[in-house]
This record gives sequence, C-alpha cells and structure tokens, in this order.
Amino acid sequence: MHPGLQSILSAGPVLTDGAWGTELQARGLAVGEFPDLWNLTQPDRVTEVAAAYVAAGSQLILTNTFGANRVRMAELPDGGADRVGAVNYRGVEISRAAAGNRAKVFASMGPTGKLLMNGDVTEEEMLAAFREQAAALAGAQPDALVIETMSDLAEAKLALTAALETGLPVVACMVFDSGKDKDRTLMGVRPEQAAEELTAAGAHVIGANCGQGIEGFLPLCKRLRSATDRPLWIKANAGLPTLVDGKPRYHTTPAQFAAHAPAILAAGASFLGGCCGTSPAFILELAKVL
Repeated sequence: MHPGLQSILSAGPVLTDGAWGTELQARGLAVGEFPDLWNLTQPDRVTEVAAAYVAAGSQLILTNTFGANRVRMAELPDGGADRVGAVNYRGVEISRAAAGNRAKVFASMGPTGKLLMNGDVTEEEMLAAFREQAAALAGAQPDALVIETMSDLAEAKLALTAALETGLPVVACMVFDSGKDKDRTLMGVRPEQAAEELTAAGAHVIGANCGQGIEGFLPLCKRLRSATDRPLWIKANAGLPTLVDGKPRYHTTPAQFAAHAPAILAAGASFLGGCCGTSPAFILELAKVL
C-alpha cells in the first residue's frame, strides 16, 4: 500500500464526500455551464460546497476539477485550454482551505468526453492532457488523485499512467451501468477485469462510482473485492433521476442510502461516499453508520 494511504486507512473505513455538480447548481451554476471554471470566477461558492461536506463529517473531500483537462476545456466557447493549470491548482487550494486539518483532499480527474475507439482523440493526445492535469493538481499538493467516472478502461489506464507519475496515491474508478444486469462498463468490461487490469497497472485503490443507485453497488463491491487486494472506493448515486421541469430529480433519501452502507462495508469497501444526487445530508447519515 502507498505510505500516503496507510495513515488514512489506519482507523478503518473512510467517509468521503457527495456530489459537487448538484450542489454547485443549487448555488447558481447554470445547466450547461462549466463547473470547474468557478474555481476562478466563484471561488467562495465552491468553498461553500467543500466546507458543507467537511461540516457534515466527510473525512476526505474531492476537488472541483472533474472536467479540467485540455481536451474538454478546449471546447469551451471562449477556449479554456490556457486555464487548465490555474483551474486545477486553484481547485486543490479551495478544497484544502475548506478541509483544514479535519479532512484529506483527493483531487478529481474525470474523462475527456472523447472516445478513443472513434478516433476523436489519439492515445498520445489523451495521455498528454492527463499529464498536464495531474501535474497541475500535484503542484498544489493534494493527498491523492482520484480518476473517476471512467467508462473506457483504456482511457482509465492512460489517466492512471499520468497520475502515477506524480508519486501521489491514485484511486481509479470505473462506471458500471451497462448490460442487462448493470454490471459492465459502456465498453462491456466486467468489474473483475477492470479490477485486475487497474491493479496490474499500479492503481493504489480500485473503485466504482456513478451509473446507478446504491442498491446495485453491493454486488459490484463483492466482485471488485474478488479480483484485487487493493482498498475499494465506492460512490453510488442517489438512485436514477427523473426529469422534473427539465432538471434531474433524485428519489433516494439519505436514510435509504445509508441503510445500504453496512453491507457494502462488510463486502470490503474502504472508502464510502456518494455521487450524483447525494448531498451533505447523505454524508450526515453515512457518518452515523460509520
């Protein structure tokens, strides 16, 4: 295990945070607006989200940097690629300030939004984008990097290569939301295969996030556990949303969500939190269980 993780995990399972996008939207982020730019334009509101999770009991919070890679930011209306470094660095600073000495900061790296198999982007371009982002995040000294919401194992491994070059601990998470049993990635990869390949590629923590409600994560957790000896990271959605007035509405309550936590912890999860639709209220309920 990476020495940076040993102290974090020494006291047992770690409570992470919940969703950021929905929390930023509640503070005025418009649908379709790029949330990561708020690190530069609305840092106080980003700080509010981070601080709300720390206050709720999160022992570890992420950063508002999920989409802050060159491939994704180059498509912003005013061209955002020249701000990649600033957005990532500031994202870590904001979470670090909110965390103080009460929580660790794991910096978020999400997918590029482009498909390698379609030739939208080359492996070299993707790797360069992840290297740039990982270096910018590492420059602000987070406690670890989290590669999350990955549908393509090839892309996840490129991000992992880039992240590992920083020397920081790295969490690698896939989305399992496809197939009749919702137990495969978009590309058809099973949890066991993902866990084996990401472990072999050097990930320090293996995980699953997003894609479905927490009731689907117990079998995923068990299957990941069967294929790796690394700590497991689990962040489920608050169920699947329905559209109400054009906005996603999630229907799982914090108490319903937290009721699944004991079984998931028993199945081997070391890090537990929430993804889309979860809020500080969910973290408060999970804190009671942990």
